[in-house]
Amino acid sequence: MLSMVKVPVFQILGFILLSSFLHSQASVRHYTFVVEDTPYTRLCSTKNILTVNGQFPGPTLYVSKGDTIIVDVYNKANYNITIHWHGVKQPRNPWSDGPEYITQCPIRSGERFRQKIILSDEEGTLWWHAHSDWSRATVHGAVVIYPNHNKGSGYPFPKPHADVPIIFSEWWKKDIVEVYNEFRRTGADPNISDAYTINGQPGHLYPCSKSDTYKLTVDQGKTYLLRLINAAVEDILFFAIANHQLTVVGTDGSYTKPFKTDYITISPGQTIDVLLETNQPPSRYYMAAKVYSSAEGVKFDNTTTTALLQYNIGNNSTTPPSNPPLPYLPFYNDTKASVNFTGKLRSLANEDHPIHVPVNISSKLIFTVSVNTLPCANDSCLGPKGSRLSASLNNISFSLPSTDILKAYYNNISGVYGSQFPSKPPLVFNFTAENLPTYLNTPKKGTEVRVVEYNSTVEIVLQGTNLLAGTDHPMHLHGYSFYVVGWGFGNFDKEKDPLGYNLVDPPRQNTIAVPKNGWAAIRFKANNPGVWFMHCHLDRHQTWGMDMAFIVKNGQGPDAQMLPPPSDMPPC
Repeated sequence: MLSMVKVPVFQILGFILLSSFLHSQASVRHYTFVVEDTPYTRLCSTKNILTVNGQFPGPTLYVSKGDTIIVDVYNKANYNITIHWHGVKQPRNPWSDGPEYITQCPIRSGERFRQKIILSDEEGTLWWHAHSDWSRATVHGAVVIYPNHNKGSGYPFPKPHADVPIIFSEWWKKDIVEVYNEFRRTGADPNISDAYTINGQPGHLYPCSKSDTYKLTVDQGKTYLLRLINAAVEDILFFAIANHQLTVVGTDGSYTKPFKTDYITISPGQTIDVLLETNQPPSRYYMAAKVYSSAEGVKFDNTTTTALLQYNIGNNSTTPPSNPPLPYLPFYNDTKASVNFTGKLRSLANEDHPIHVPVNISSKLIFTVSVNTLPCANDSCLGPKGSRLSASLNNISFSLPSTDILKAYYNNISGVYGSQFPSKPPLVFNFTAENLPTYLNTPKKGTEVRVVEYNSTVEIVLQGTNLLAGTDHPMHLHGYSFYVVGWGFGNFDKEKDPLGYNLVDPPRQNTIAVPKNGWAAIRFKANNPGVWFMHCHLDRHQTWGMDMAFIVKNGQGPDAQMLPPPSDMPPC
């Protein structure tokens, strides 16, 4: 079992890094996750939260490229649970991917499930989180994937002095189960969080939080690799460090061309690796994060979480100034600032880190991404005009089945899902216009998947709409990394916009924020057979139905076919 001793991260990083390198010969690493309720105190009050091994955030997994991880998950909580390995492709092994009722039924209270996590070409930072209801609010942690030194590879930048996971999340004073159940019952927007956190702590600007603020102690003149992870349930975030520029070097388990920036934009589900040069006068400086929220009329948590970057002088820390400087962060609805950052991401695309962008596309798909409403009897819900808030892809609001889709597909069980997810929107209209007619707000409900042939080349244009509330949508695809070949505002033009695609060095990601009232185009080769979920990583949108699943059929030969299920799959 992972150690539950709470030692500051910066004090153990050197040992962990060295240990990882010394043991890089090992290809299989074993961990134990015990899911249990644990009391935590934040914002002046104590409550039980769901944790792994009593930790919030949960334990960090340290592995090397190409390793296999065996995790025994014991559910000692009172709720069902699943664990997803976000960004891990799991070649031929969807059985351990984790989304509830997509690839497995949940692990019941008192039960155990052994998950096999197969790494392939991922390198950098990924993460794991619960994938059942909203348990991931507190059940999440980092996955650090070092280069495979046995194969002579290393970082594509000078080796950092140390590396540090920085995990952003949210905190509610109420039990997250109550928050989830209430918004499901009423049909309204969920209650906003009471705080954001950095490595589990809200920071100086919140009540009863100053003494426990997360502190990162650094030496002057060094370079640190910060592994940023947005584990927030509801919000895209801006992040910066006062008086320090950051150099972006990776995202979503893939390296990027380096570029300097004063701030970053990070979507829920996304990871970004940055280099921090400690080149300022020794002192204390705030790290800070706050919301980016572009939807008009939608409530959001407008607070700011902080942590401290603290320089060392010899054996003694500097005396902190009375008012450490706060960094500049863009305004909460600054869409230009958000896309200016994400638009700079480019794959490294060199000899040591090649990319393979599909050029000849065999399956062209267009998905509209919408927030919707469903009618309630006697207008009794608390959504707009007595309706229930909903969401959809191609006007289908996804309904979870009671048996997982993977089991039904593998065993030819009928009646669990349909295979008619449309390749294009069933209704074509001016998707991003103002004042759209209200009849467009109501989607169909269903459990539809899209079946694609093995080794087909897929392009998906994700088209945002202005139905109800145009906003950004961080879309995540399981089982694959994809190339973001283009994006823009307004309606996608199939004749003109592909002419501007980047097919040379597009960023390789697993989560992409479709800009407000805009579009994003992604490409991937469907060479990983199985059932793979696609959904918005704003959890209220996912819960409302902004989801679908792909079934990628088996190919020819054993290496192109799904592995058989493990013997201890949780029963439905």
